[in-house]
Amino acid sequence: MNKQPDFTNHLNVAAEKLGAKVLTCSDDFFAPKENLIKPGRGIFIADKYTEYGKWMDGWESRRKRGPGYDWCIIKLAETSIIHGFDVDTNHFLGNHPPFCSIEATNIGNDDFDKAEWIEICPKSPLNPGSQNFFGCTNNELWTHVRLNIYPDGGVARLKVYGEIKKDWRKISKDDEIDLAAALNGAKSIGCNDMFFSHMDNLLMPGAGVNMGDGWETKRNRTPNNRDWVVIRLAHEGLINRIIVDTKHFKGNYPDSCSIEACNSNNDDYTKMQWKTVMEKSKLGPDQEHVYDKEILLHEPITHVRLNIFPDGGISRLRLLGKIT
Repeated sequence: MNKQPDFTNHLNVAAEKLGAKVLTCSDDFFAPKENLIKPGRGIFIADKYTEYGKWMDGWESRRKRGPGYDWCIIKLAETSIIHGFDVDTNHFLGNHPPFCSIEATNIGNDDFDKAEWIEICPKSPLNPGSQNFFGCTNNELWTHVRLNIYPDGGVARLKVYGEIKKDWRKISKDDEIDLAAALNGAKSIGCNDMFFSHMDNLLMPGAGVNMGDGWETKRNRTPNNRDWVVIRLAHEGLINRIIVDTKHFKGNYPDSCSIEACNSNNDDYTKMQWKTVMEKSKLGPDQEHVYDKEILLHEPITHVRLNIFPDGGISRLRLLGKIT
């Protein structure tokens, strides 16, 4: 497998599961625009057709017979800095666009007719059936992106990798907030294992939709094993309540878990001095576990380490508290 660019370690702020929305497009005759922000890379079913033509798991416009190009506007999950893109033409082989460009804007609503669009990815060639990666060095804040394809064709998925930037001036120090929510800017920055599903799922909004929508490690045969994940909180804060949700994990939930924390000005978790927030506590299958009296650390923290024993899957982690 080819190594992906470093910017793909950031959050996909154009993900449907995070709350991003496809607002409008110039044309989606063959395949609907909403597919662009769905998870995965899209699938192919050889003999599946619709009344409009071949069914494709992506956004596909009709063949253009005049001048112009097609476009699609996506509202990001939250205001973000963008570090790069994946314009994925998976399964689009004889019908992919030869070129694309991407523009962005920052508006307080969806009135994009009056928006000022800034090109942040210049017109670039696309390869068929491929992940096409493009970096972005613009460090401004954006709320919407517009994918332009020249002149027409199909794109399976668009991923926009970036950092959510919450306006903390709007949050009072008396407000309770989920310091581990991706929508607030929290990020999983490392773990020892995510064989079955990605560590970022822990921080997603809402309940997990299935067993794949969580963080799950492989079965470990080492006695007294511990699996772990490190999370950078959205903001320095104090934790008042912990929710560990094993929803959908019935025969593969961890036996127990513990939580540690530290206060650090960087993400080098190999050098962090960890303090116990919650000692090892029993877990059960397919349920929310709420802890408050078990919290031992009452000082400002920036990072947490969730430990599970000996292995298994957790759907969501919520760390409710106040910013400092």
